[in-house]
Amino acid sequence: MLTKTPQDMLVTDLKAASIPVSSDPCRTCADPCDVGHLEYPPRFDVDTAGDMLGSVKPYMRQVVISTGASDWAREVTEENGSLAQLLSSVSSSSSFPLITPPSFPPSKPTTRLAILNGSHTSNEDETHRVLVLPDYKVVVGVASTRNDAKALYDYALAPSVGRIGGNLGPESSLKTYPLPYTCVILLCSHRRRDNRCHIAAEKLETAFCRELENHKWEVDHNLRDNEEMEPSLEELTGSDQEKEDALVNRLRDATTGDQHGQKLALLVKISHIGGHKYAGNVILYTPQGPTTGTGVWYGRVSPHEVPAIVEHTIIGGKVLPGLLRGGVNMIRDGDRSLLDW
Repeated sequence: MLTKTPQDMLVTDLKAASIPVSSDPCRTCADPCDVGHLEYPPRFDVDTAGDMLGSVKPYMRQVVISTGASDWAREVTEENGSLAQLLSSVSSSSSFPLITPPSFPPSKPTTRLAILNGSHTSNEDETHRVLVLPDYKVVVGVASTRNDAKALYDYALAPSVGRIGGNLGPESSLKTYPLPYTCVILLCSHRRRDNRCHIAAEKLETAFCRELENHKWEVDHNLRDNEEMEPSLEELTGSDQEKEDALVNRLRDATTGDQHGQKLALLVKISHIGGHKYAGNVILYTPQGPTTGTGVWYGRVSPHEVPAIVEHTIIGGKVLPGLLRGGVNMIRDGDRSLLDW
């Protein structure tokens, strides 16, 4: 009598939860590799036996703050005077009713804001460009001051604020743009937390770029200039629903690749996200989703798995269960993929 393998059981569980899933293998090359993928060093030891699913700490939103670096202080939210520290202080002093996040596996209610630093650069005036996920937008012009940290939180990050954002005062210099990318790829590279993430990120960056370029995509390592992302969301007029519809239309247009003649991906290295024992750690965000965008967290990723991730998740809109740590907004009705609107 045939019995289900752990992979089969996981596929069954994910399908039962209405998550689009691929039953294809995560690795498409032989072991040892006969294709020539980059290899991790011999002493690159990670947890290959533990259950990764459910290892993502629940959050309502995640921000990635521009720094132009790929390594940071061990605790980015404890670096004096940094936007990460100021934003953490504002967030922790705010009080909102707990909300059940749209995460899988299901989690307890939370209002947690996950604060990360990223490798994308700041503006010329040294104000930051802050990715807001899974909302799939960027807030630019954020200075490392408590006033701007609070304005950013109240306007774009508080649990009570929707995807379109709140109301900015007339004196504010903050501007918000929909991200002009089909996919955002985040790679943990935080060497001061764990050298394995640093090693993995370098090789995964190369692997993702090669594979996406083979599919005729263009990969950005930095955000496009503000002028290329105009108009800002603050310039939208009409009711909240009309603004929301305009935002979704902008995001929909970005996913087609028509504006630039090819599809674009943004690849950013980020600070510690937890679970370094599962390096390499990869988070994929796309703009489609029930209310906001979708986030898929993968662990134990090596360059050997990158072709399958690109084919099945980034292009195909299906989760690879053997790599899955968790995610947000992954549930879909019927036979819809993660990429269906």
